Amino acid sequence: MRGSDFAELKAFAAVVERASFARAAEHLGLSPSALSQTIRQLETRLAARLLNRTTRSVAPTPAGSRLHERIAPMFLEMDAAVAEAVATTGQTAGTLRINTLGIAAKKIIAPRLGRFHRAHPDVTLDIVIDDGLSDIVAGRFDAGIRVGQRLEKDMIAVRLTPDVKMLAVASPSYLARHGLPSTPGDLHRHACINWRFPGSGRIYRWEFEKKGRKLEIAVQGSLISNQQDVVVEAALQGLGILYAYDDDRVAEAIARGQLTRVLSDWSVTSPGLYLYYADRRHPRPALRAFIECLLDRDEVAPKGRKKACVDAPCAQRGAP
Repeated sequence: MRGSDFAELKAFAAVVERASFARAAEHLGLSPSALSQTIRQLETRLAARLLNRTTRSVAPTPAGSRLHERIAPMFLEMDAAVAEAVATTGQTAGTLRINTLGIAAKKIIAPRLGRFHRAHPDVTLDIVIDDGLSDIVAGRFDAGIRVGQRLEKDMIAVRLTPDVKMLAVASPSYLARHGLPSTPGDLHRHACINWRFPGSGRIYRWEFEKKGRKLEIAVQGSLISNQQDVVVEAALQGLGILYAYDDDRVAEAIARGQLTRVLSDWSVTSPGLYLYYADRRHPRPALRAFIECLLDRDEVAPKGRKKACVDAPCAQRGAP
C-alpha cells in the first residue's frame, strides 16, 4: 500500500467515525478543505462514492460502510501494535482518546485535568462528550465512561464512583398546590418531569422498590429532556415531580429547602460510573496513569501493594 493510499483511508475512517468533516479534520491536523480533497481523491481512485454529504451531516454510502467495516479492524490492530510497542518502554506519552458521559466529564475528569497534565505533560487528552453510548472500539477510543448497567459487553470495567441513590423531589410550591404522593401509583395524578435516554431516545420508566416489591411507572408531564440541568431547573420552578440522581445540585437544593423529597421509602439505587476498555488490549501506560488520576491515586502504588485501578478485584467484565 502506498503512503498516499494509507493517508486517504485513514482520513476516510476518521470522517466516518466522527460523522463530521470538521471534527475529523481537527483530529487529523488538517484543514477541512484539505480533508475534503483527500476524500475526493480516494473516491476518484476507487470510482465509488463513499460518503453522502449535506450541509449538516455526513454518513457513509453502502459502499462506504462496507469499506469502513473492512479497514476499521486493521487500523485498530495497528493502533494496538503501536500501543504495545510504546508500553514496553514504559513511556507515558501519546494521545489518549476518552469517550465519556457529560456528567462524568464535569464531575470527575475536569477537576483533575491540571493534576494529570502536570504529572504527564507528554500525554494529549482527547475527551469526547457522548451521552449516546457510542461503540468505543468502532470509534477507536482508548476507553469510555458510562453508568455501570449500560456498559458494553466484553470489557474491563473500573469503578469510579459508588452507586447513587435516586431521589423523587418537587418544589414546596408544587407540593402545596398538588399534595404529597403516598405511593408510586399516586404519580399518575401528578405532573412529572420525564427523562429521555440519549442515543436510544427511550423515555425512562421510573423504578421503585419497597420491601422486595418492585415497580416501574410510566409517568406523564409537560416536560421531557435528556439534560440533567434542564430537568432540575424545571423541578425548581415548580413544573412537577422529578426523579433524579442524588447529585450536588439536587442535594444543595434539598438542603436549602428549594426541593422536597417525596416517596423516599420507595427510592432505588442506581449503579455508579465506570471507566471501561476493550479487554483484548493491554492498557497503555497513559491509560493506566489516567485511571489512577481519576481514582485520586498515585501512578506508582506503595511497595508490596497491587495497583487498584487495573488489577483485580477492581477490574470486572461487563456490568457490575
